[in-house]
Amino acid sequence: MKLRHNKKRNTAFLYEVLVKELTKSIVRGDLTKSIVNNDVGRKKVVLSILKEHFKKGSVLGNELTLYKDVVESRGLDYETAQKILHEAKMVYWSGFKNKMVHNEQSQVIDKVNKDLSKGVFSNFVPNYKDLATLAQIFNDDLTVKKRVMLEKQVLKNMISEEEKESREMKPIDKLTFKTFINKFNSRYGELQENQKELLMQYIYSFSDDGVGLKVYLNEEIKELRTVIEGSLGLEEIKSDPAMVDSTKKVIGMIEEYKDKKIDETMIGQVLNMQKLVKEIGADG
Repeated sequence: MKLRHNKKRNTAFLYEVLVKELTKSIVRGDLTKSIVNNDVGRKKVVLSILKEHFKKGSVLGNELTLYKDVVESRGLDYETAQKILHEAKMVYWSGFKNKMVHNEQSQVIDKVNKDLSKGVFSNFVPNYKDLATLAQIFNDDLTVKKRVMLEKQVLKNMISEEEKESREMKPIDKLTFKTFINKFNSRYGELQENQKELLMQYIYSFSDDGVGLKVYLNEEIKELRTVIEGSLGLEEIKSDPAMVDSTKKVIGMIEEYKDKKIDETMIGQVLNMQKLVKEIGADG
């Protein structure tokens, strides 16, 4: 069932995208000293928003707790699940004033737009569908049929034995950060800005099932291919059969990526291509 839903007016969604932005800032700060000051600044802004607006006892903090009580419940019997959902609705309808929630959300949205960027709202939230469904249920403006259908889906999730972590963002282990950072720094030395961004997206992919990485790689590889194919017209390459052959092999490698799973080997190859493209640009 598809219903219109304004995600910026979903308190749990606002919280999740801010947590995701905080993680990104931490990863970028660990990856490179050249942008650490900027990302330390972003990290402070995000933390400030989270502490001020989502702290325990605050309007949004209390609302967030209700979302978590329902969305994070798994493996329950039907009766228990039904009671939790019922109590959550009663607490929400009796304890939250729409105007107060709306004002708090507006402050968060305004701070994100002014102090961070609108791009924060594009951060991928794995369980967004669950959050949107629950927001619709909390909204006291549904027909009986729509409410019953939505609650049926929520209850189905609550009694499911599916592991909770498969529906939530997996936390990124700090040791994983350090391992990859050290490995790639020792292998590639001083990284270019686009190489740092690629590596950040790769490390970060462990928390969002690789969605952001796939989007980034699709655009990056498209640009790399354009430059590499264009290099076949450079005199120093087309006059050297060995270089022509090597360049065509790289293009063939790019073509095969569409059927391959993204892994560390592919990331290493793309890092090398980024370096190659920079050299082509310098020579050109």
